[in-house]
Amino acid sequence: MLFNPSSEQVRRFFCDTWAKHTAGQPLTPIEAMALDWILEHPEYHADLAALDDALQRAYSADDGRENPFLHLSMHLAIAEQLSIDQPPGIRAAFERLAQRLDSLHAAAHQVMECLGQTLWQAQRDRRMPDGDAYLACIRRRAG
Repeated sequence: MLFNPSSEQVRRFFCDTWAKHTAGQPLTPIEAMALDWILEHPEYHADLAALDDALQRAYSADDGRENPFLHLSMHLAIAEQLSIDQPPGIRAAFERLAQRLDSLHAAAHQVMECLGQTLWQAQRDRRMPDGDAYLACIRRRAG
């Protein structure tokens, strides 16, 4: 069974992780992984510090800014994929991409583009995401 948290659960997770970090409280392993990406995005810190606002706000494309919770969730999903090398070969492709770009963060954003394309295609075609196409996209970007 896949873990499919609600929007509220996702927002609470990231806000709670940020609150625990700022209070100097210990983090679970998944929170520590999330914090690595939170720290890479200081532009989201104010959103993460305001749980009530975060739970109420509708982050739409019309706002002119991306949804910080979707962005951080994608970072976390990619980090988990890399940690278990799933789909097989993603870790090596990511490492090549990060070396080419000389930045783990820039590489993660490139992979995020591939993940977004793969998920959009799956949703459009009403099928499971194509792991081979996802990996091929990352490999193309890695050169």
